[in-house]
Amino acid sequence: MNEDIRGEQRKGYTMMRSVYDMGVGAFITIIGVIMLFGSKLGVPALKVFVEDRDPFLLGIFGGLCLLYGGFRLYRGIKKNY
Repeated sequence: MNEDIRGEQRKGYTMMRSVYDMGVGAFITIIGVIMLFGSKLGVPALKVFVEDRDPFLLGIFGGLCLLYGGFRLYRGIKKNY
């Protein structure tokens, strides 16, 4: 009986962690896309945010956001906790 409760707790933790990782991964990936392609997307609010920044730093930070967001999405899908 105690093992059943532990198994249910572990399943709940794994599901919660997976959903969290996918949500954070999607958010960070979207930020990376905005950093890299914000001026080309055609949204005026994004153009104002991206145009005043250094394009080199936007490229580096956007690329890192895409890599880390992809890692978080992969970890959320893999569910290896």
